[in-house]
Amino acid sequence: MVSDNSSVRKAHGNANKPALVITDYTGWRSLLNPLWCYNGFRMAVVGLTCFGLIMVFSSSTVTMAAQGKSPFVQLLNQGVFCILGLIVGFFAMVMPVGFWKRIGLPLMLCSILVQALTFTPLGIDVYGNRGWLNLGFTTIQPAEFMKFALCVWLPTALRAAKKLYRKQGMKAYTVPLGVSAVGLLTVIGGKDLGTAMILIFIGIVAFLIAGFPGKWMGIGVLVMAAMVAVLAISSPNRMRRILATYGDCSAADAQTVCYQSMHAKYAIASGGFLGVGIGNSREKWNYLPAAHNDFIFAIIGEETGFVGCAIVLLFFAILGWCMIVVALQVADRYVSMVLMCVTIWIVGQAMVNIGVVVGVFPVLGVPMPFVSAGGSSMVMCLAAAGLVVGLMRCQPQIKQSRQSV
Repeated sequence: MVSDNSSVRKAHGNANKPALVITDYTGWRSLLNPLWCYNGFRMAVVGLTCFGLIMVFSSSTVTMAAQGKSPFVQLLNQGVFCILGLIVGFFAMVMPVGFWKRIGLPLMLCSILVQALTFTPLGIDVYGNRGWLNLGFTTIQPAEFMKFALCVWLPTALRAAKKLYRKQGMKAYTVPLGVSAVGLLTVIGGKDLGTAMILIFIGIVAFLIAGFPGKWMGIGVLVMAAMVAVLAISSPNRMRRILATYGDCSAADAQTVCYQSMHAKYAIASGGFLGVGIGNSREKWNYLPAAHNDFIFAIIGEETGFVGCAIVLLFFAILGWCMIVVALQVADRYVSMVLMCVTIWIVGQAMVNIGVVVGVFPVLGVPMPFVSAGGSSMVMCLAAAGLVVGLMRCQPQIKQSRQSV
């Protein structure tokens, strides 16, 4: 990707600073510029977060008023979580790579322990999923912490297992497979199939790029697919959602299992090209459940139209592209794997959320990263963003550009 016309020059105004390599990225090659990706990623995170605050406020005002609360309550709550997420993200950004390699396993074990607390009296049900903890002053969703922990720990565990594979065979993968399975089972035990699928996606990608034996990889994917199918079939509620998505809704279903999906489509359809305007949604008037949570994309479509939806998709495309580009250019294999895992988590979850809203997937109950209301999701997504920014600085040109400033 480096042009033959590359030049080397001293940082302007200070000869004591290290030389900065200026690479000639022209035409379509500019999309591969790591500096563009570094800055583009940060701008996309800021753009999504700010837009999310606006849409959370717009989509929640009626619901808050109906509950006898101030219409600003949800906005203020989300703002507090944004500030907390920025603090955690800054901490993640400044920590060296070695710190994450060392803390990965304790972080994963801690996330499993906290997730297991959902089966105690501290756990509460939300929309039929027992995946929340009531702390008294607030509620948290531990599975969001597990996504972050899995992205940090699994690459280290898989790289260590690969080194032992020639001597020990499949026994070398006992720890990554066992710990991942326990974490997944604690989430599935709470009936949170949507979050479990995101964890499965992260795991599959990590095992794939780590060079896990192909035969066992195929068997593992089949086992995961069979497990998801069994979980779907064994739950009458999930089966009704699936049949409602891929079949025709009867008149009775229109007021039950199809209700949320139908009103989401009504919202998007009524938005047209430019939307009805911020704050002018009709579906948020207690017609569309979870309008400021999992189905906020429907309100975005209604109030900002095709243009607003396209901008959101563009932001997520920038996030994914930038992480993949830097992951392919960085020398440290661990950093590369973490970036790919976070890509699957953030972008994959966004695509699943959007797919649910537009009717491609059945209702799974996963929020849109950086946009949907929810403290646990917001804090951990911003923490992941900080982690990504910190890891991106390992890329030579990004590192060199920062040293020249």
